[in-house]
Amino acid sequence: IRDTRYAICDERYAIRDMTSYIAVDLGGTNIRAARYTPDAKLLARAKHPTQSDSTETTILDRVLATIEEVLPTDGDRVKAISIGAPGPLDPFKGVILSAPNLPGWVDLPLKEIAQSRLHIPTELGNDANLAAMGEWKFGAGRGHSDVLYLTISTGIGAGVISSGHLIVGANGLATELGHVTVLPDGPLCGCGQRGHLEALASGPSIARAARERLQGGAKSDVLKYAGGDIEAVTAKHIGEAAHAGDAFAIERLSDAGTHIGHAIADFMHAFNPSIAILGGGVTINVGDLLLEPARRAMRERVMSDIYYKDCAIVQAQLGDDVGLLGALALALETHPV
Repeated sequence: IRDTRYAICDERYAIRDMTSYIAVDLGGTNIRAARYTPDAKLLARAKHPTQSDSTETTILDRVLATIEEVLPTDGDRVKAISIGAPGPLDPFKGVILSAPNLPGWVDLPLKEIAQSRLHIPTELGNDANLAAMGEWKFGAGRGHSDVLYLTISTGIGAGVISSGHLIVGANGLATELGHVTVLPDGPLCGCGQRGHLEALASGPSIARAARERLQGGAKSDVLKYAGGDIEAVTAKHIGEAAHAGDAFAIERLSDAGTHIGHAIADFMHAFNPSIAILGGGVTINVGDLLLEPARRAMRERVMSDIYYKDCAIVQAQLGDDVGLLGALALALETHPV
């Protein structure tokens, strides 16, 4: 006869000894941390603004405090911490090389600092790369070994999975696909070069193109959503107007989608993915209004239908959790159970 007293003790011990992982999504607006089981069950979550009016704590202090907030208190073991951060960064050394939205973060050894304070193995990865890993492991890319991921948001980031491995390059700086040249004499990109995909199809770029045309006399209900102020027009307003059927807004999204599709054709030639996934705030807000023009433009430019006949261009599935689940994917790969 089984002694239930010992069974209860065994069960409690097993719960206390459970292995978990902490994932961190470090953005310019928010710091988010979550603790997961190895099968991605959420155990704890915390979120705090990245910037603060207080001079008593630094961004680094807030990052570490947010991580500490999700540490277990019941004896569970955290196997690893994984942090997704904006680049450029060195994922091998765990150093933030520079982060425009994080003042003072130049050559910051974030991995070393976190490990020293928290005494837990820590990994650092580019946020777009980790988003690609998240969609590959837990989202739209499940079951695929060759994945192209683009995030269309304030900027355009990317990640590529090839034969089941994330492409990072010699210095961890590979697949900056938002900075490929689409129009050599096109608009100035934030990086200082002209005609990059990011300068043509990111949220701010879509809004800039709309404002220029409105200032030139174009008529659109976009202004209604922006309170009548041309200078206040954003990609969000354009998306709202497009969903309501405004032809001007639909055309602006079609222009952006066309640039994205032309770039994807080149990426298909370079990486031969079995699926292309578009995520980010702009994609989430407008969906097929961006995706359909991208699909058409890709088919026009790709050199053979063999590249796309079995390769769908789809919307990402993980939404706002893509950064956290991407960080979890990195932790599981580098520190398996």
